[in-house]
This record gives sequence, structure tokens and C-alpha cells, in this order.
Amino acid sequence: MKQHATPTSARRARLPLGVAMALAVAAPAVQAQDAVQASDKAPVDLDRIQVTGSRIKRADVETSQPIFTLTRAEIDKQGVTSVADVLQRISTNGAALNTTFNNGGDGSAGISLRNLGSGRTLVLVNGRRWTTQLDGTVDLNTIPASIIERVEVLKDGASTIYGSDAIAGVVNIITRQNFEGAEAGAYIGQFGQGDGMRQAYDFSIGVSNDRSSLLIGASYVKEEEVMAGDRKISAGGPPFFGGQSATGFPGSFVDPRDNKRYVLGNNNSFVPFSSNTHGYNTAPDNYLLTPQERTSLFAQGTFDITDKLTFRVETLYNQRESEQLLAAMPVTGLTLSKDSIYNPTKGTAGARDLISVSRRFQESGGRSFNQDVKNYHFYSGLEGYFNVGERTFDWDVGYRYDRTDQNQITYGLFNLANLRNAYGPSFIDSAGVARCGTPTAVIAGCVPINPLGGLGSISQEALNYVSFTAHDSSRVESKSYTANISGDLFDLPAGPLGFAAGYEHRTESGQFDPDAFIAAGLSTGNGSKPTSGSYSLDDLYAEFAVPVLADVPFAKLLDFSVATRYSDYSNFGDTLNSKFGFRWKPFDDLLIRGNWSEGFRAPTINNLFAGDADTFVSYADPCSSHTGRRSNPQIAAKCAADGVPAGYTQSGSGSSRQTVEAFVNKSNPDLQPETSVSKTLGFVYSPSWIQGFDIAVDWYKIKIENAITRPTAQFVLDKCYAGTPAEQAVYCALFKRDNAYPGNPGTIVDMDLPLLNLAEYTVEGWDVTMNYRLPETAYGKFSISWDTSYTSNWETRTTKDSKPEQRQGLYLPQDPYWRIKSNLYLDWAKGDFGATWGVRYKSGIDETCPAAFKAYCSDPDNLKNHLGATTYHDLQLRYNTPWNATVSIGANNLFAKDPPLALTAPYNQFDQQYDVPGRYYYMQYRQRF
Repeated sequence: MKQHATPTSARRARLPLGVAMALAVAAPAVQAQDAVQASDKAPVDLDRIQVTGSRIKRADVETSQPIFTLTRAEIDKQGVTSVADVLQRISTNGAALNTTFNNGGDGSAGISLRNLGSGRTLVLVNGRRWTTQLDGTVDLNTIPASIIERVEVLKDGASTIYGSDAIAGVVNIITRQNFEGAEAGAYIGQFGQGDGMRQAYDFSIGVSNDRSSLLIGASYVKEEEVMAGDRKISAGGPPFFGGQSATGFPGSFVDPRDNKRYVLGNNNSFVPFSSNTHGYNTAPDNYLLTPQERTSLFAQGTFDITDKLTFRVETLYNQRESEQLLAAMPVTGLTLSKDSIYNPTKGTAGARDLISVSRRFQESGGRSFNQDVKNYHFYSGLEGYFNVGERTFDWDVGYRYDRTDQNQITYGLFNLANLRNAYGPSFIDSAGVARCGTPTAVIAGCVPINPLGGLGSISQEALNYVSFTAHDSSRVESKSYTANISGDLFDLPAGPLGFAAGYEHRTESGQFDPDAFIAAGLSTGNGSKPTSGSYSLDDLYAEFAVPVLADVPFAKLLDFSVATRYSDYSNFGDTLNSKFGFRWKPFDDLLIRGNWSEGFRAPTINNLFAGDADTFVSYADPCSSHTGRRSNPQIAAKCAADGVPAGYTQSGSGSSRQTVEAFVNKSNPDLQPETSVSKTLGFVYSPSWIQGFDIAVDWYKIKIENAITRPTAQFVLDKCYAGTPAEQAVYCALFKRDNAYPGNPGTIVDMDLPLLNLAEYTVEGWDVTMNYRLPETAYGKFSISWDTSYTSNWETRTTKDSKPEQRQGLYLPQDPYWRIKSNLYLDWAKGDFGATWGVRYKSGIDETCPAAFKAYCSDPDNLKNHLGATTYHDLQLRYNTPWNATVSIGANNLFAKDPPLALTAPYNQFDQQYDVPGRYYYMQYRQRF
């Protein structure tokens, strides 16, 4: 893995040798030009290349911005089956969605540079935008690994070059070019426990000649599940009761006579309800690693119409079928009629409705969420060059069309109207059959349900009556027209003034159509309203590369890069963003670089137009006795002012407990764009006295204002009860309590979670990348690559006037903020044999210690718990066969390192950014023809 940028496109051009040397940097391939014996005026052919982060084609490979590159060979050495698995390992990635997200996941996977969210990392393929989802993020699983030549990660903002979203950085995935021949690959692997099997197969064929090229590829990947109950840490139960739900079976109810919760005991006696005793451990019923299948077809081709005009086309089809599995639906809050045959008070003098009846419908087999996602990508364009006098200008025009169609089928949901019928009056007819209604008003098709019984008390006929299958669909379309031109305008004393300029028109549209039953609120599942909206934009940009000094004392090279971009959006108006960068090479071995850039992120279709959606989230109520936070005078006073009883305890078990009533996620059509300023300063040192060695050290700082955020329920409550007066004014208005809630007065029954332009983020740190290719020895060739990211400051403010909160080194639920992430790879090759040893390191982080688990915390007196540093070791062995194939075997997490236990993790007792527990073995075979 190299820090040097590599070309995304190239064209042979004639440059004066002096100019080429002035622009050259420390890369050995460029240094070799020093050996050329020619005069300053003699021309020499060099590759003019376009690197990620610039539209200007240059003769060098280092820009003013840091770029991290992964080659195809380095990807193969990691022994994984998706681009997402590779990119989520890099040191600059934070917490991003992946296939270990079961509750809240959808089978997609992303990348979150600097831990700023996937929406603030722009993903390109061959320098162009890629098909997205409604939230504007790219599912990396739509890009088959078999077509990739390399991946370039720009670790700096680039909105001036690429437009919206490029705040934290840019990931540019470059596909194979001018490939000739054929290649087939096969992969199989599984965990040492015998589960989580993965298979991958791909085939590519390419032909090219002097005028044209064609590459066609196909791939298939199947990834099987791992159940949470099959790993000790995620299986739930004592002492932490992770996954414990207050809703189990037999069902519980509130007796309106005393407003207390009970379950039925022997002889229909009322037994006081206990969550740990009568609740249910849902953890074993859930996926720990979700399954999916992906099928991809890809084709790209070029044809030289003339020597100066080329036609290019690119197309892809990708289908993903994925599933998430949750425990069976908890049906809560219903009333069992006093006239139901399953109400134990029926026919007695004290006959009464039983209220707030809660039971988990375990007989249904669980809730299964199934996605069928089809992605379509098409690009077609013309590119070429022309001469004006002795100067050459490159140009391209193109049209891009991307579409994502998703259909989701959800099993294990229930029809509320039919449930109320089945919980309503019922009787036994003359044939001894249970019927809903009354003898004079029978409800046709209805089968009475016994929600107070144990497992098996709900018949299949009753399930058939109340169950329904939800069908949701969505579509996202993106179209763009682009035109770009670049070249050298005129000569300056230190070389030619390079420029690039371009125009883009883009339209984005999307819709989500939930099942009609869900949209009407008639389901026991999370309700959601339809989404529909669109916007368009026009962008203009200009970029200049200004050489200042060349080949003078203490300045082998000094140049500046400047760029600006004007964007006009149909929904919020216009924005102007600019950048300035420099490169200074005081002597041959050292390059010093820096960059300052403005950036922005436009609100997405979901941000602007998403319909209201129910969400059931986990949180620890500050007013609940189980948190211990009511000992704080400010919190105690606010809880009392809200009428929360002194002995109130939040329903559920564990430290973070799921809400019993739906909260609501809301969009906001008035959102404005996020804005940012990024700064980098660093150096690349390639000492001539150590051949094959280079090191890059870069400092970065990113500040984001007007950040579009959805506060979590925990965050809303923390700010309401322990925040400043200004924060309380915003967040206390977002939720309601019911101080007469059956069985538990004081329960939070409603909370709005809207998107707002409120937050600010400031992230600062250092990146260090070192590569050393040692001289060849009798024992073979050795090379070392080491890439590390250190976060010195990760600061957030809920509003610009709020006090800053430091997150570096902290763990928040599903949101770890490691100070250090580091990857070290040692590679060996001798003849046809090779081996790679990889070490992946995540530093320790601290979480809040739940009062209920003080005995298990590392610092119980200060209510803190430390999650220790985690190091994974990976090993791969390779052999190149005589028949032009490569056979690889390997193991990831070789020493079966378990993830650190997190007491505040909402699921599985560990965070999804860590590896699934267990040693993973694999074998891969690649045949070249």
C-alpha cells in the first residue's frame, strides 16, 4: 500500500525535459529521468496523468493533497470478498454501515473517512459519481471487486473539484483498463466455528488493439449468516442481559384495579411481573452477521474514432439479495376484552378488560427483512485532444445515468385491526370451535388469540388471520451531463501554467413507497410515510496549477494550485467553494505540501423529502432509577418538574432499554447545505541513501458547520435534563411523557427526531504512511507498509453556541472514536512463493459505565469503563503455479481475538466495527489465460 497517487488516465505528450524535471517529485520512476542525457530543449515523451483530487493532467504523481493507494494485488492479499471489507479496514475509516448491522442494517456497506459519516465521503468510479441510495451514500457492495485495478483514497476535502459530499475525502475506484486475455477466480472461506461461509466466483475477458479495447466481467458472491446465539459474547443472558426484552411469553398485562403488571400463574393466579424472569432473551434469534448474495455484470470499452477522438462506454448491472433477521414481533399495548375466552376474569363478578397486554409472538418465527436491490450504471462519452499552436488541450464530454431499484419484503408483521378483533369478545360455538365476536355478530375468518399463554398457545390459524407480509419499494435516479477541458495556457519562468475547467448539470430524484398497510399505521411494525422528491443543479469549476520556482537553490520545485467551483441548486440556492495548495521541494529527497479548501454537502433526497418513519430505539432515561443519574440535582429537579414519579424505573432490562412506544424520524425540506474548511500540511521524504524507502506525514484539520444531524434519543434526553438552558429549549420540546401510562407512569411515549442544521464538528489529527522495499536477499524480497491515523481532536457542538464535547478516545453506542487505527503489512516473495502478514490495530476507548453494571466497570467510582486495544493478525500464503495460476490460503484474525465487551452497545455486547468473533479461514484460486 503506497502513499503515492497513481494515474487515473494517461496520454503520451511531449514536454520539455526541464519542465518535466521541475514538476517531478521524489518517486523513483520520475527520479530516473535525471539519468537522461539530453539538453533542456530536447523533448522527451512522458505520461501526462490525472490524479484523484485534480482535473489537470501532470507529469508527476504527488499533489498538494495526501492520497493513499491500494493496488489490485494488495486487495487480493487481504482475503475478503467485497470492496467494503477492504476499505473499512483502512486507518482513516471510522464507523460505517456494514453487514454486521442486523437491527438497523439493510445489507449495504459504506465508508466513513475521519468518522464523519458515509454521506461526507464521496465515492467515485473512474473519477465519476456512482449510483447512490436515497440517503445519498454509495453502497460499496455494488462495485464488484473483480473489476478493480486500484483504489485511491484522497484524505482531504475536494468539493472544488468534485462538488458536494467531498468533505472528509474522496474514494476513487479505478477499474481495469486495456486488459487483454481472460481470468477466472474462485474463493471459499468460513469461520472456525463452521458458519459464515463465503463463496465468490468471477470471470473477466478483455481484448484490445491499437484503436479499441473491450472488457467484460461477471461475478457472483454468496455470504452466509452467523447467528448471535452462536458466539458467547453476543448470546445474551446474565450477567448483562444483552438482548433482554420485557416482552416475552407468556404475555403480561396491566390490571386496571391496581395499575400493576402481571403474568398468569397456576390456576390463573396473578403473578407480579419481573422483566428478568418473564421477559425474553432475544439475542440468539438475531443474525450477528447478515447473509447476502450479489451478482454483477460489467462491461467497458473504448474506440478511437480518429487519432484525436475516442468514444468511451461503461455499463454495470448489480443485484443484491440480502436479509436481516430479528426476534419475533413484540405485540404490545393492546387490550384483552373482558369478554374474551382467554381473559381469566370473564364470567366472574370482577370481569374487566386487561390493558397494556404485551406478548412476543414467538410462534411466527421472527421478523425477516429481505432486500432485492438492482443497480444500473451507464456512462457514454467522447474524449480527445486538440492543438493550438504548440500547446495541447485535453477535453471530454459525457452522459451518466445511474438507477437503484429496491424491493423489500418483510415477514412476521401483524395487522392491528385483526389483532384487535382476535383480542376482542369471543365465544365457543356449538361445535366447540372458538369464534370472534358474539353469537349474533360473528367476525368471519377471525380466530381468537390467547396472548397470556406460553409458547404454542397461539395457533397457526390465529397467526394466519393476524399476520401480513409487507412490500416496500424505492427508486433513486441520477443523471448528469459533463464537459471538461484541460491543458497549458502559457509559459511562466518555472514552467507552463496548467488549467482545467468544466461544467456539470445533474438531476437527482427518488421515491420510497411503503406498504399501504404500514403507511396507514395499521401494522405492528414500524410505520412510515411515502417519500418523493427531486432537485437539480448546475456546476462550473476552474482549476490552475501555477509553477513559481524550479531548479534554484532550496527550491527544486515550488508551485501553487488554486481552484474554485460555483454550484447552483434548485432547492437551496447557490454556493461558492475555493481551494489553495502548494508544493515545495527544497531538495530532491523532500517534498513539503499543504492545502486549504472549502467544501459543502447538499441535503439528500431523504434529508429533504423522507416521510415520517417510526423508530424503536434504545436509550437510558435519566429519570429512571436504574441509571443512577437522578442523584444529580439538576436532573432530579427537571424530572420532578416533569411529574416523573420518584421511584420511576424505565421498562426493560439492561443499561440501554428499548422504547415501548414508537418515536418518529422526520425530514426537513428547509435544510441548507453543510459547509466545511479543510487544512492539511505535511511532507513526503524519500531518502536517496535508503533505496526503496519513503515516509509521508500529514497533519489535517476539518471544521464542519451547519451539519445536518438527527439527534439520538439518548442525546435529546441528555441535553434536556443536563444541558444548558439553550439546549433545553431545543430538545425538551421534542418528546412527551405520559404520567398516567398503564403500569409505569412517567414513560416517554413520543419523541420527534428531526433533521436540523445545528451541529458543528472539528476533527484534527495526523496520518503517517511508511513504505520500505528492502534490497533483495538470498531469502527473497521483503517489503513493509505501515499506515497509521491518529485523531488528536474530535469535537462536536450541538449548536454553534454550545460547549464543545470531545469524542476522541470515547465509545458511544455504535459509534467508536479510536484515537489510533494502524495497519502494518509485511510481504515476502521468493520465486513462485509469497506470504503476507497483516496486523490491524484499534486503540482502546472509554464508555460510560451503567450504574447497574458498576461491578464490571474498570473505573466504577467515576462511572467509566475502558474497552481495551484490539489487535488482529492476518496471514496469507501464495503459490504461483506453472500453469499461470495463483493459489492462496489464509486466515484472518489468526489468533481468534475477541472484540472488547461494550456495556453500552445496544446489540451483541460489542460494536459492529470489530470483527465477528472467531478465526476465519479461506482459500482462493485465480487462473489466467
